[in-house]
Amino acid sequence: MALSKKPVTGMKDILPEEMQIRDYVIGVIKDTYGKFGFTSIDTPCMENIANLTNKQGGDNEKLVFKILKRGEKLNVAEAVKEEDVVDAGMRYDLTVPLVRYYCNNAANLPAPFKALQIGNVWRAERPQRGRFRQFMQCDIDILGEPSNLAEIELILATTTTLGKLGFKGFEIRINDRQILKAMAAYSGFAEESYDSVFIILDKMDKIGKEGVEAELLENGFPGEAVDKYLELYRGLEEADNGVAYLAERLGDVLEPSVAEGLQEIIDSVSATKASDFKMVFDATLVRGMSYYTGTIFEVSIPEYGGSCGGGGRYDKMVGRFTGNDIPACGFSIGFERIIMLLLENGFKVPAQPEKVAYLIEKGVGGERLCEIIAKAQEKRKSGAQVLVARMNKNKKFQKEQLAAQGYGEFEEFYREGLKG
Repeated sequence: MALSKKPVTGMKDILPEEMQIRDYVIGVIKDTYGKFGFTSIDTPCMENIANLTNKQGGDNEKLVFKILKRGEKLNVAEAVKEEDVVDAGMRYDLTVPLVRYYCNNAANLPAPFKALQIGNVWRAERPQRGRFRQFMQCDIDILGEPSNLAEIELILATTTTLGKLGFKGFEIRINDRQILKAMAAYSGFAEESYDSVFIILDKMDKIGKEGVEAELLENGFPGEAVDKYLELYRGLEEADNGVAYLAERLGDVLEPSVAEGLQEIIDSVSATKASDFKMVFDATLVRGMSYYTGTIFEVSIPEYGGSCGGGGRYDKMVGRFTGNDIPACGFSIGFERIIMLLLENGFKVPAQPEKVAYLIEKGVGGERLCEIIAKAQEKRKSGAQVLVARMNKNKKFQKEQLAAQGYGEFEEFYREGLKG
């Protein structure tokens, strides 16, 4: 049987035109984040399975690609439980690996530590537009900074990067998990049911308040609590300042510093931003990861019609590894979705070097070949990108393909003389 030439479902081959854009975007990201003091790191693509299934990754933990033990350690015949045959998995995000990395190397890292990590992750989910089973993530995180300076820096760095890539008019939606919990407590929901309430609330942009109300009631939540909960959201629609409105309505249920800190983030970013975007307080924003402890945020780009990145504060995750909590906050750009939008909009990499193709007639060799290669080397020294290739039989089609890759100048070399 012939081998399959197609990639595994949910994964894709990347052609040169797209790769050129990806390399450019990565360059912009590294340059911009570097100016904000973030340092590049890398972590293994595989993690201990216990780290990936510690009930902090939400639904992503159900999507882990698990790896069987190797060699003598693998004994399927005698296996009783999954852990008898599985000891590792492919990382589903970059946050868990980062925290493990930090805990393992903290003695050699500055405090606070500002990390930049770009790498592939894997999730066994159903592929769809802008979503694959293997995809690249781009994260920046600050560990060891307890104040909202971390959130301000993360949002400014991310939005500055998006602005440099040509995106305008997007939104940064922001909320706080403590506000979500205070709204649920004020309404009368039992604390152990908060996560179930938030899962339903997270659907409000799709099913509306009526749909959320119906689903909460269908799941057995008290009608009085549901009414009081949705009344808060109806009041938010009329409020000029949602954060101030909730601070007043929730009273002692919400720690005053939470609303004050969130408002300071919104005001500080809005006053110092370097890109065309809007900060929006969104009390329906939940974020799926259960490791978030405070501020949460997402970036919404109109052309995509959904989230193109997000993050938040996760002050308790380091403590799961070491027993000592360290403040931490991060922001992840939806790298693949950004690339998809750039491709759909016909994005061209700016300020490209001159691209020249030297096409050599078949049979040219010896001193003549050395002469041509030497000429290419000199051209490269001047900053040009020079492709040296043998001339195909269908020279016209060959040139068309190269032109599609950005080559604007062609020189043809024969056994004797030059035709260009």
